[in-house]
Amino acid sequence: MNQTESSHHLHLPAGLRFAFVEASWHADIVHQARDAFFAEMAQGGFNADAIDVFDVPGAFEIPLHAQRLARSGRYAAIVGSALVVDGGIYRHDFVSQTVVQALMDVQLDTGVPMISAVLTPHHFHEHAEHRKYFLRHFAVKGTEAAQACLQTVAGLRRLDALLSPSAVMAGR
Repeated sequence: MNQTESSHHLHLPAGLRFAFVEASWHADIVHQARDAFFAEMAQGGFNADAIDVFDVPGAFEIPLHAQRLARSGRYAAIVGSALVVDGGIYRHDFVSQTVVQALMDVQLDTGVPMISAVLTPHHFHEHAEHRKYFLRHFAVKGTEAAQACLQTVAGLRRLDALLSPSAVMAGR
Protein backbone atom coordinates (compact mmCIF):
# COMPACT_ATOMS: atom_id res chain seq x y z
CA MET A 1 0.00 0.00 0.00
CA ASN A 2 1.22 3.51 -0.73
CA GLN A 3 0.96 4.98 2.75
CA THR A 4 1.76 8.56 1.72
CA GLU A 5 -1.03 8.76 -0.80
CA SER A 6 -3.65 7.14 1.40
CA SER A 7 -2.93 9.18 4.54
CA HIS A 8 -3.47 12.49 2.72
CA HIS A 9 -7.10 11.76 1.81
CA LEU A 10 -8.60 10.46 5.03
CA HIS A 11 -10.90 13.40 5.79
CA LEU A 12 -10.53 13.37 9.56
CA PRO A 13 -12.31 16.04 11.65
CA ALA A 14 -10.26 19.20 12.10
CA GLY A 15 -10.65 19.30 15.89
CA LEU A 16 -8.56 16.21 16.61
CA ARG A 17 -5.42 16.59 18.73
CA PHE A 18 -2.26 14.52 18.79
CA ALA A 19 0.64 14.19 21.23
CA PHE A 20 4.29 13.56 20.43
CA VAL A 21 6.40 12.35 23.37
CA GLU A 22 10.12 12.46 22.65
CA ALA A 23 13.19 11.36 24.55
CA SER A 24 15.97 13.87 25.11
CA TRP A 25 18.83 11.42 24.61
CA HIS A 26 20.27 11.94 21.12
CA ALA A 27 17.84 14.84 20.71
CA ASP A 28 19.32 15.98 17.41
CA ILE A 29 18.46 12.59 15.88
CA VAL A 30 15.07 12.20 17.61
CA HIS A 31 14.06 15.70 16.50
CA GLN A 32 14.35 14.53 12.89
CA ALA A 33 11.42 12.20 13.56
CA ARG A 34 9.46 14.98 15.21
CA ASP A 35 10.07 17.43 12.37
CA ALA A 36 9.14 14.87 9.72
CA PHE A 37 6.06 13.91 11.75
CA PHE A 38 4.93 17.54 11.83
CA ALA A 39 5.49 17.93 8.07
CA GLU A 40 3.54 14.78 7.22
CA MET A 41 0.72 15.64 9.62
CA ALA A 42 0.42 19.03 7.90
CA GLN A 43 0.09 17.18 4.58
CA GLY A 44 -2.70 15.20 6.21
CA GLY A 45 -4.50 18.37 7.34
CA PHE A 46 -3.19 18.80 10.90
CA ASN A 47 -0.90 21.75 11.52
CA ALA A 48 1.45 22.25 14.45
CA ASP A 49 -1.29 23.76 16.62
CA ALA A 50 -3.04 20.34 16.67
CA ILE A 51 0.05 18.60 18.05
CA ASP A 52 1.44 18.89 21.58
CA VAL A 53 5.08 17.94 22.15
CA PHE A 54 6.29 16.55 25.46
CA ASP A 55 9.99 16.08 26.19
CA VAL A 56 11.07 13.34 28.57
CA PRO A 57 14.57 12.40 29.74
CA GLY A 58 14.75 9.03 27.97
CA ALA A 59 12.74 6.30 26.32
CA PHE A 60 11.86 4.66 29.63
CA GLU A 61 9.77 7.69 30.63
CA ILE A 62 7.64 7.72 27.46
CA PRO A 63 4.96 5.15 28.48
CA LEU A 64 3.95 6.88 31.72
CA HIS A 65 3.57 10.21 29.95
CA ALA A 66 1.68 8.49 27.14
CA GLN A 67 -0.63 6.80 29.64
CA ARG A 68 -1.51 10.06 31.38
CA LEU A 69 -2.05 11.81 28.07
CA ALA A 70 -4.27 8.97 26.83
CA ARG A 71 -6.33 8.95 30.01
CA SER A 72 -6.94 12.69 29.63
CA GLY A 73 -9.24 11.96 26.70
CA ARG A 74 -7.74 14.91 24.84
CA TYR A 75 -5.74 13.06 22.18
CA ALA A 76 -6.79 11.00 19.16
CA ALA A 77 -3.36 9.33 19.12
CA ILE A 78 0.01 9.57 20.84
CA VAL A 79 3.45 9.03 19.32
CA GLY A 80 6.53 8.03 21.29
CA SER A 81 9.96 8.66 19.78
CA ALA A 82 13.41 7.71 21.04
CA LEU A 83 16.74 6.31 19.99
CA VAL A 84 17.82 3.58 22.41
CA VAL A 85 21.47 2.72 21.81
CA ASP A 86 23.74 -0.06 22.96
CA GLY A 87 26.03 1.57 25.48
CA GLY A 88 27.95 -1.66 25.97
CA ILE A 89 25.58 -3.26 28.47
CA TYR A 90 22.43 -5.34 28.09
CA ARG A 91 20.17 -2.50 29.19
CA HIS A 92 19.29 -1.20 25.70
CA ASP A 93 17.42 -4.39 24.77
CA PHE A 94 15.53 -4.35 28.05
CA VAL A 95 14.63 -0.67 27.70
CA SER A 96 13.38 -0.89 24.13
CA GLN A 97 11.37 -4.06 24.74
CA THR A 98 9.87 -2.62 27.92
CA VAL A 99 8.94 0.69 26.30
CA VAL A 100 7.26 -0.88 23.28
CA GLN A 101 5.37 -3.40 25.44
CA ALA A 102 4.26 -0.64 27.80
CA LEU A 103 3.00 1.45 24.88
CA MET A 104 1.03 -1.56 23.66
CA ASP A 105 -0.42 -2.04 27.14
CA VAL A 106 -1.43 1.64 27.32
CA GLN A 107 -3.01 1.41 23.89
CA LEU A 108 -5.05 -1.66 24.80
CA ASP A 109 -5.99 -0.26 28.22
CA THR A 110 -7.13 3.17 27.02
CA GLY A 111 -8.21 2.59 23.43
CA VAL A 112 -5.99 5.47 22.33
CA PRO A 113 -3.55 4.53 19.56
CA MET A 114 0.12 4.55 20.54
CA ILE A 115 2.46 4.93 17.60
CA SER A 116 6.04 3.88 18.24
CA ALA A 117 9.06 5.56 16.70
CA VAL A 118 11.26 4.06 19.43
CA LEU A 119 14.19 2.54 17.61
CA THR A 120 17.02 0.36 18.85
CA PRO A 121 19.73 -0.11 16.24
CA HIS A 122 21.91 -3.20 16.40
CA HIS A 123 24.99 -1.04 16.20
CA PHE A 124 25.27 2.68 16.82
CA HIS A 125 28.52 4.49 17.25
CA GLU A 126 29.11 8.18 17.78
CA HIS A 127 30.84 8.75 14.46
CA ALA A 128 29.83 10.81 11.45
CA GLU A 129 28.56 8.00 9.23
CA HIS A 130 26.25 6.47 11.86
CA ARG A 131 24.95 9.85 12.93
CA LYS A 132 24.28 10.83 9.31
CA TYR A 133 22.48 7.54 8.64
CA PHE A 134 20.26 7.81 11.73
CA LEU A 135 19.48 11.46 11.10
CA ARG A 136 18.03 10.39 7.73
CA HIS A 137 16.46 7.23 9.12
CA PHE A 138 14.61 9.07 11.87
CA ALA A 139 13.16 11.48 9.32
CA VAL A 140 11.75 8.49 7.45
CA LYS A 141 10.40 7.05 10.70
CA GLY A 142 8.75 10.36 11.60
CA THR A 143 6.96 10.40 8.25
CA GLU A 144 5.89 6.79 8.72
CA ALA A 145 4.70 7.53 12.26
CA ALA A 146 2.46 10.34 10.99
CA GLN A 147 1.05 8.10 8.26
CA ALA A 148 0.39 5.32 10.77
CA CYS A 149 -1.16 7.83 13.16
CA LEU A 150 -3.59 9.23 10.59
CA GLN A 151 -4.47 5.85 9.14
CA THR A 152 -5.00 4.26 12.55
CA VAL A 153 -7.23 7.07 13.77
CA ALA A 154 -9.25 6.97 10.55
CA GLY A 155 -9.53 3.19 10.71
CA LEU A 156 -10.70 3.23 14.31
CA ARG A 157 -13.27 5.91 13.51
CA ARG A 158 -14.62 3.74 10.66
CA LEU A 159 -14.67 0.73 12.98
CA ASP A 160 -16.48 2.70 15.71
CA ALA A 161 -19.09 3.83 13.16
CA LEU A 162 -19.55 0.27 11.93
CA LEU A 163 -19.93 -1.04 15.49
CA SER A 164 -22.19 1.76 16.73
CA PRO A 165 -25.60 0.65 18.01
CA SER A 166 -27.40 2.31 15.09
CA ALA A 167 -25.16 0.60 12.53
CA VAL A 168 -25.57 -2.76 14.29
CA MET A 169 -29.37 -2.33 14.42
CA ALA A 170 -29.46 -1.43 10.72
CA GLY A 171 -27.57 -4.63 9.91
CA ARG A 172 -30.07 -6.90 11.66
